[in-house]
Amino acid sequence: MLVTSAARAAESKPGTARLRNVAYGKHKAQVFDLYLAKSDKPTPLVVFIHGGGFRGGSKKRVGLPLAAYLNAGISVASIEYRLTRIGHYPMQHHDCARAIRHLRHNAKKYNLDKTRFAATGGSAGAGLSLWLGFHDDLADPKSEDPIARESTRITCAMPTNAQCTYDPLEIKKIVPGNAYNHPALKALFGVPGNFNWDKDPISKEVQARIDDCGPLSLLTKDDCPVYIVNSPRAARPGNIHHPNFGKRLEEEMKKVGVECVRRLSGKRALATERLDWFKKHFKMSK
Repeated sequence: MLVTSAARAAESKPGTARLRNVAYGKHKAQVFDLYLAKSDKPTPLVVFIHGGGFRGGSKKRVGLPLAAYLNAGISVASIEYRLTRIGHYPMQHHDCARAIRHLRHNAKKYNLDKTRFAATGGSAGAGLSLWLGFHDDLADPKSEDPIARESTRITCAMPTNAQCTYDPLEIKKIVPGNAYNHPALKALFGVPGNFNWDKDPISKEVQARIDDCGPLSLLTKDDCPVYIVNSPRAARPGNIHHPNFGKRLEEEMKKVGVECVRRLSGKRALATERLDWFKKHFKMSK
């Protein structure tokens, strides 16, 4: 396991509950911060994944009320991942999956319950959370790498301002306006900035990336429950965070019989309900 000097310094301080820049891979972007709840028993973990259109963002600003989660006995990890200036899909998603597996592999060390992991985040982080919740398990039991043997599946996901699909032509059907032509999508799938989704031929390779990126194209009845929050202020033509995405996700999840709670509100108004929802799925008392 790779651990940066900052993380070693944090680990050396008696009673500390915070680890900074723990490496889960060789690239400098493959790091996470870990906030550990004090408990005599292994704690559940919520993994926060930052947004930024897969082109920016940072783990430094955790979009959760940390004190409330830690006081409730829930640990939190905030992860960094490689952005699209480094590579296209599935690099970002596989980085997040690797972080999950790294945390599971070291669950005993960090006093984590590896059977109770969840993911949350906004925008790109929301899509990454849904991908972890819906994608087939990437665990490779025969791998020589013990981390790769760990599961990538999660207990539940809580996306904020998510896109329920990254297929530009499906987005065009769901959201009015030009949201489907967002430059972040082109960077994600590795097509030129002047690519025209309506006219230019989409190669089999790019279409395979789009399909595997989901989330709706990955949804099956054995996937995890979701609590999705959309902002009504995003209900404008061309907005890549349009609440129509949440509405469509709820419709499709109901069809396959998987729980989907959808809310239109800001984060603060729902803070207690969101924490209670995690606790319910972690099988914790309120």
